This record gives sequence, structure tokens and C-alpha cells, in this order.
Amino acid sequence: MSLHPRRRSTGVPFVAVAWLTAVWVLLWGDLSWANVLSGALVAVVALRLLRMPRVEFHGHVHVPALLYLVHRFVVDLVVASAQVAWLALDPRRTPRSAVIAVQLRSHSDLYLTLTAQLCSLVPGSVVVEAHRISGMLYVHVLDVDSVGGVDGARQHVLDTESRVLRALASDEELDQVDLPRRPQPRAVQAATTGGER
Repeated sequence: MSLHPRRRSTGVPFVAVAWLTAVWVLLWGDLSWANVLSGALVAVVALRLLRMPRVEFHGHVHVPALLYLVHRFVVDLVVASAQVAWLALDPRRTPRSAVIAVQLRSHSDLYLTLTAQLCSLVPGSVVVEAHRISGMLYVHVLDVDSVGGVDGARQHVLDTESRVLRALASDEELDQVDLPRRPQPRAVQAATTGGER
């Protein structure tokens, strides 16, 4: 008989619960105990009832690129909020809406989901459909003229995906989508070259 009893798995992925709770709070737009607790409850119920396939992650978190991703998301959030507010207050202007198809570079479920979530959380755009097999996102843009037309709106989604990839993807995954690799620290370069000039 073993002296250490085997731990039972709770079957609840805590990282997924935390992530879904954060998304729930962001969607409500109010950080309160009620929203956090209700978000956690909804996340646990959803993860227990809706069995989802395991998401493969082969990259690593690159802190400078992740900080830049968060910084740009906050900037996009503030700018887009001001644009939508101005659009609502200006009766002379009629927005030109469009649904655009954006072919993402990566076919990873994780990167597609993160890109879609970040685009949907910015006011004035929402992902109406995502094809995980083809990596295609269909995005509704409230006013394409404010983002540089259809091409500008499409490029904005691709830039968001690029920042997600540079924050989380491995060098091999960056090579597969033709994005330049991140510069290596000098210590790593010295180790790989043997420290000789």
C-alpha cells in the first residue's frame, strides 16, 4: 500500500477558468465581486458540460512582445472607443459598415481564438464567424472609413494576429507563417556561437 494517496483530478482546468472569467468581466465592463464570481461559475459549468478538444500550445510566452501586445490592445481600445462615441454624436455622418473576410497566417486554434477575441473586444468590430480549418475570420466593421477602408480593416486584424504570434509562438511557428524571428539576447547568441568572434 502506498503511503501517499493518489490525488484525484478535479477535472477543472484552472487556467481556462481564469481566462474565461477574465473575458466575462471584460464583456460586462465592470470589475466587481459579483461579476468575477458569476464569471467563474459560468466558466466551470461551461467547461464541465461542453467537452472541448485539447488546444495544443508549442510556443512560449515572450514577455516584451506580450507587454507590447497588451499596450497596443489598450491603445486600440481607447482610440476605437473615441471613434465610436464621436460617430454616435455626429448626426451628419452615416457609417459605412462592411463584413470582411480575413485569411489568417496561422491555423492554430489558440492563435485564431486569441486574435478573434482581441478584435471583438475593440469597439466597432466584431467577429461574426470563424473557420478553424481554413483559418478564415469574418469581421463586421462598423465604419470602414475610420480604419482606412476595407484594406485597412483587414490589415488591422492581421497586425493583431502578428502581435499575438510574436508574443506566444515559437521560432518554428514564426518561420511557418513568414514572420521574422525575435532577436535573441546577447547571452543566447554567445552560447550558440561558442562565445568566439
